Amino acid sequence: MHHAEISPLMMDALVILGAAGIVIPLFARFRVTPIIGFILVGLLVGPYGLGRMTFEYEWLSYITITDPERLEPFAEFGIVLLLFAIGLELSFNRLWQLRKLVFGLGALELLVIGALLAAFLSMLGQFWTGALGLGLALAFSSTALVLPISGTNTPVGRAALSMLLFEDIMIVPVIFLLGALAPNTGGDGWSGLLDTLWKGGLVVAIMMVAGRFLLPRLFAQAARTKSPELFLAASLLVVIGASLATAIVGLSPIVGALIAGLLIAETEYHTEVEGIMEPFKGLALGVFLITIGMGIDIETIWDNLWMIASAVIGVLTLKAVVTGVLLRLMGARPATATETGILMASPSETSLIVLAAAASAMLIQPGTAQFWQIVTAIGLTVTPLLAMLGKRVARSVDPAPTLDELGGDENAPRVVIVGLGRVGRLVAQMLQKHDRAYVAIDSDPDLIEQARREGYYAVFGNALREDALDKLGLDRAPAVILTMDEHVLAQRMVRKLRAAHPELPIIARARDSFHAAELYRSGASTAVPETLESSLQLSEAALVDIGVPMGPVIASIHEKRDEFRDQIREEGALEHKPKLRTSTAES
Repeated sequence: MHHAEISPLMMDALVILGAAGIVIPLFARFRVTPIIGFILVGLLVGPYGLGRMTFEYEWLSYITITDPERLEPFAEFGIVLLLFAIGLELSFNRLWQLRKLVFGLGALELLVIGALLAAFLSMLGQFWTGALGLGLALAFSSTALVLPISGTNTPVGRAALSMLLFEDIMIVPVIFLLGALAPNTGGDGWSGLLDTLWKGGLVVAIMMVAGRFLLPRLFAQAARTKSPELFLAASLLVVIGASLATAIVGLSPIVGALIAGLLIAETEYHTEVEGIMEPFKGLALGVFLITIGMGIDIETIWDNLWMIASAVIGVLTLKAVVTGVLLRLMGARPATATETGILMASPSETSLIVLAAAASAMLIQPGTAQFWQIVTAIGLTVTPLLAMLGKRVARSVDPAPTLDELGGDENAPRVVIVGLGRVGRLVAQMLQKHDRAYVAIDSDPDLIEQARREGYYAVFGNALREDALDKLGLDRAPAVILTMDEHVLAQRMVRKLRAAHPELPIIARARDSFHAAELYRSGASTAVPETLESSLQLSEAALVDIGVPMGPVIASIHEKRDEFRDQIREEGALEHKPKLRTSTAES
C-alpha cells in the first residue's frame, strides 16, 4: 500500500502551526512577548539550524523548513494584514492630526539617519551610491514589531506611528531611487518613478472615494446574513483587493492595506472586522518572524563576530540617539524621546527589501548585502529587548515623582491604590469625594504623568518591589486596593503583602468568583468579582425602574452581596485566615 506524500508546503504549514501552538501559550505563561519565541523557532527549524542536518537524519525533514523562500508570500501577507489592522485602529481625522509629525518628524528621522549612515559608510570606503542605498535601508524601522509593542495610543506609540507611516510611504520612492542610481539605468528610473507616483495617486484617490460609498453597503449586506464566514470573506476581499490595486500600479501592497483599514475604520463595522481578522494577523505575523529567524546563520555570525557586533551596536546607537534628539527638538518629554529612540533603533523587515534592491541594481556587492542582512536580522531579533531597555532608561532619564511632590504630610496614613487605570481612577475619585487620603502607584510613566495633570495623587513605581510600597507608608496605610486586571500578578501581590503585613486590609479586584476564591486563599481581606458587581448593579437598576422603592432595593443588594462573599470565602477554603484590623472597606 502506497502512502500519499505530503507536499513540502503542507509540511511547512504543519511546522508553523505546531510552532504557534507551542510558542504563544509558553511565552504567555512567562509573560514574555512571543515575538522572540517565533524568531528562535525560525532559527531552530530553519536551514541554518536543524535544517542543515536533514541529510544525516531524514526524520528531521518533518519538523524543519529547508527552503525559506516558500514562506515569503505568507510573510508578506502577514505584513499586509498588520498594516490593515493598524488602519482599523486609526481614522482619517486622527491621521490628519498626525500630519505634521508624519511629514515633519518622519521625514527628518529617515533622511537624517540615512544621510549619517551613508556618510559613515563612505568614510569606510563604500562608493557613495552604495553607501546611500545602505544608509536608507538601515534607516527604516520595523512596523511589524514596533507597533504591536508600543501600541498607537501612548505618547511613544504615537511618535513611533508617525515615523513608521512616513517610512511605509517612502518604500517605493526609495526603491525607485536606487534603481535610478544603477550604473546602467540612464533616465529610465526617474521616468518610472514619476509614472508610478501619478498612477498610484490616482488609484489611492479612487479607492478613497469609492470606499466611502461601497464599503458600508458591503458590510451591511454581510451583517444581515448573520454569517461570520461571509463577514470574514468580505474583509479578506477588501484587504486583498486594495493591496492588489496598489501593487498593480507599482506601489507597495501595504499602502493599499493601510488605506483599506482606514476606510473601514470610518464605518460602524470596524470593531467586528478587527475582531474577526485578529487570529489571521497574529498567525501571519508569526510566519514573518519565523522567516527572520531562518535568515540568521550562527556559524557566519561566529566567524565574523567582532565585525557584526560592531555594526549592530553602531547602527542601534546612531538611530537611537538621532531619533531621541529629534523628538526632544520637537517638544517630546525626555522619557518619551528616550524610550521611542531606543525602540526605533533596530532596522526593519523593509531593510531586507531595500538591501535586495540595492544589490540587484549593482550598487553593493552580494557579500556586502549578505553582511547587512545578518545585521538586520539580529536587529529585528533584539527589538523586544530594546523595548524593555527603553522603558528602563526612560525611567532613569525622567525620574518618578516622590511623595514630597504630592503635598500634605507624607507620614499621614494613606490608602494605597495599586494600578491607576479605569478602575483605579474611579476608586481614587470616590476616596477624594469622602475626604480620604490616598496615593496611587503605577508602572506606566505616561499614565502617571497624565493622571498627575488631572489632579490625582500618583507616583511611578513597580508595586512588586517591596521597597516601592514601603516608601508609600504601607505600614501606616488604612488599606491597600489592588485594581490590576492581571490574574497571576494580583495573586502574587496579595501573597507578598499578606506575608509582610499580616493585619493589613487588602481589597482586590477579581475577574470572577473563581478568581476571587483564589485571592481569598492567597490572603485577600475582600475580593470583588467584576461579574458579581455588574449583575448586582443590573438587578438594582431593573428593580428601581419597575417601581420597587430604593431603600428595600439597596438593602437586598447588600444582603445578596454579603451572601455571595461568604460563599466565595468558603470556596476559598481559608484554613488559616489572618486576623485583620477592623475596616469599613467591605461596607
